[in-house]
Amino acid sequence: MSTSTRVAAKNRMGIGSLATGTYAMLGVLVLFVILPHFIPGYYVGVLTRVIIFAIFAIGLNLLMGYTGLPSLGQGAYFGTGAFGVGVMTVTYNVPHPIGMVGAVVIAGLMAAVYGLVALRARGAYFLLITMALTLSTWAIAFTWRSLTGGEDGFPGVTRPGFLPWSLTSEVNYYYFTLFFLVAAVVAFVLIVRSPFGLALQGIRENEQRMRSLGYNTWLYMYIAFIMAGVFGGVAGVLNAYSVGAISPEWTNILPSAEVLLMVILGGPGTIIGPLVGAGAIIGASEILNIHFPERWIMFLGGGYIVFMLFARDGMVGLVRRLLRRWSKR
Repeated sequence: MSTSTRVAAKNRMGIGSLATGTYAMLGVLVLFVILPHFIPGYYVGVLTRVIIFAIFAIGLNLLMGYTGLPSLGQGAYFGTGAFGVGVMTVTYNVPHPIGMVGAVVIAGLMAAVYGLVALRARGAYFLLITMALTLSTWAIAFTWRSLTGGEDGFPGVTRPGFLPWSLTSEVNYYYFTLFFLVAAVVAFVLIVRSPFGLALQGIRENEQRMRSLGYNTWLYMYIAFIMAGVFGGVAGVLNAYSVGAISPEWTNILPSAEVLLMVILGGPGTIIGPLVGAGAIIGASEILNIHFPERWIMFLGGGYIVFMLFARDGMVGLVRRLLRRWSKR
């Protein structure tokens, strides 16, 4: 069977999985709408963090799960979006809507510049280049004290107010971030179901074959790289408002590795995988940190290793396999 035929067959089979994943995501979003009315206020804040990192992971899922480019550079755009909105709204008193859009645009422009460098390589070299670019961004944020505050961070980020709603309330801000999650999911589904998204999946399967069919594979990957940076910028903006202060560590390798694990654990190349991965990792971190404050990272790391040994296609893939076995029985 030729590569193009194999890709077409996988895409046809993927239509059903895509529809199933879309319906599952809609069900989860409905659950997220009603949850704040039944849980304590602290857990509303935890769910807000899950939503923000789910948006962050959706961008990487487009790059990794659908294009086949695992990256350790997403923290650069996450931190840039956060610092962008902080500097514009606090230092220069720019109105919040303009500051939010401007910060996301800056993150996208940074991804456009970094993509010119990173996409010169593939595989492990691509991963290392994106990591180096992230570390370079962290070095700039850490040393440019007059703009970012350096190691002290950037405090004083206030949440926007949209009359008659005040986002100082945790519940109101939760629904504010949920709106952006819904928008991100809709945009993501439209992208991956479009001819552009199908071409990305073809590149993931066999880049050389797609190139021989006349596709400008570099341009497709470059656009996906920028889109992933935009998603990261949106998540960074929302996280800055959520926390109220920005740390240079947001541009470091840790957020990049964390969101990479979210995509891998949830299920790369799926609609609901990023949300599942974000919920699993943040939820496990909260529980383990409460019960094992000194060893929670060790337990969390061990859990990742065990899970990856037995569910390499993520939690969504594991559930699918179990459902197939159950249906056969």
